[in-house]
Amino acid sequence: MKKIAEFSVLNRTAQIKKFQTTKFDLAIIGGGVTGAGIALDAASRGLNVCLIEKNDFASGTSNKSTKLIHGGLRYLKQFEIGLVRESGSERAIVHKLAPHLVVPEKMLLPLVEGGTYGKMMTSIGLKVYDFLADVKGDDRRKMLEKEETIIKEPLLNKDVVLGSGLYAEYRTDDARLTIEILKKAVEFGATVINYCEMESFNYNEESKIKSLNCIDNNTGNIFKIKARNYVSAAGPWVDKLRTKDHSMNNKYLHLTKGVHIVFPYEKLPVKQPLYFDVPDGRMIFAIPRGRATYVGTTDTNYSGSLERVVAIKSDAEYLLNAINSTFPDVHLSIDDIESNWAGLRPLIHEEDKDPSELSRKDELFISESGLISIAGGKLTGYRRMADRVIEAVLKTMKSKHKKDLKKSKTEKIPLVSPSLENSHNVEIYQEELELKLSELGVLDTYHAWYLCTTYGKQSDIIIDKSKTFDNKDVLERLIRAELWFAIHHEMTNSLTDFFVRRTGRLYFDIPSVKKYMKLIFDDCSNYLDWGTKRIDSEKEHMELLLEDATNYYEQEFE
Repeated sequence: MKKIAEFSVLNRTAQIKKFQTTKFDLAIIGGGVTGAGIALDAASRGLNVCLIEKNDFASGTSNKSTKLIHGGLRYLKQFEIGLVRESGSERAIVHKLAPHLVVPEKMLLPLVEGGTYGKMMTSIGLKVYDFLADVKGDDRRKMLEKEETIIKEPLLNKDVVLGSGLYAEYRTDDARLTIEILKKAVEFGATVINYCEMESFNYNEESKIKSLNCIDNNTGNIFKIKARNYVSAAGPWVDKLRTKDHSMNNKYLHLTKGVHIVFPYEKLPVKQPLYFDVPDGRMIFAIPRGRATYVGTTDTNYSGSLERVVAIKSDAEYLLNAINSTFPDVHLSIDDIESNWAGLRPLIHEEDKDPSELSRKDELFISESGLISIAGGKLTGYRRMADRVIEAVLKTMKSKHKKDLKKSKTEKIPLVSPSLENSHNVEIYQEELELKLSELGVLDTYHAWYLCTTYGKQSDIIIDKSKTFDNKDVLERLIRAELWFAIHHEMTNSLTDFFVRRTGRLYFDIPSVKKYMKLIFDDCSNYLDWGTKRIDSEKEHMELLLEDATNYYEQEFE
């Protein structure tokens, strides 16, 4: 029985040594939430598992979602009953596993003249939604009259609102969720590493995969990974790996792009999350989050660069038109947007279907070489997807290799150690953080909220570490402690890792990125021992990142 550490640690140097000396039961290509979920499921059952990611963990689709663990209300309209049922039950489970990170929210669904949903159909639909998702108590849907709706959200257009439905969803940070799953997988013995790219497959005389040729993108070192089974969870890159494996068939990916835009909260001060109609018949979200409000998403076919996915002017204009139509008094323009993100959905192609009509179901592709690829799916369903993958892996394994394996138990494994048990405990802990920070001179309660919803009880490590720095400004000490934690506990390898995926600051607090850039750059350089060449490349990369998060291009990159 492995001893579970009080705090999980992702140490890159220690992890990469294991790759070169071990034959694994399972090798996973792709460090998004799907790959992370597979790694945790496999490791917790007793499999010796490794995972590689060519960029940073969660750097693809798993950092570009609407950041909701949700049941997918709109899938009812497409009669995907099974998907709604599974998503509904999963969101409650993931909330229990990380209640500080998967936070219940009441979503307001305004009903408007000529809208997608009428009052009767909304009432029935939300009731069915609650039934499928097994929603209980105060979280069950409520139907509100016009006056109640305007009280809930005064920014709505009073001339067209007829009423609303109020129902339960869960807000999350998709990248942090991925990181915590990976950290937990490491506690159970998984070996994981970022910035390690699979270049090619090696095959035996029976045309089965026998090893992977990989390159450590930090050092340029090339090495092999040997395993009994291989899984591709590479998201938008799944078909590229299938092409390398010569296993493409008549099933293939259909990539669609989703863009979200972010405003300072005072520019779009909605009182709660909303899911509302837009003129073309789609529906989008407006979600307040700390000091910001974000809106999304678009859903358009995509055939551009997989390495640099950006928002274009028409994406921003589409969302702005939707906002200004729904909230006529805000008068927002492209200059009011503070930040944005653009990501890809790796869906399964279906003939003659628009992007928004494509199913979000996941699907397995199993090649004759032994490569198991998983594509499609939703953030919410990562645990179920992992279970399906592992069951497929077990079918290929000899009895002697699986006789001592356990059944999946990921529905009972808290994702963060030490854990917070429920929303009430999260509230109590956040109040404790407010007190601790006030004693340090931080009176704005936003910072306690940010630490709590980002790190949970790991915030104690960060606060304690902050006391070892000598900056006069306590917020400088805190962000330096965050970086120290991110490098020593979470395999942070660059400024981008820190400002985007470990903290979400580029999206939700871009002023802090600009304010603390030099401070963090200097610490990062010292911790990671960057040479002159790496320093120059980091500066260029960060400038490009800021440009993409704040600009709107005329066309996508090829």
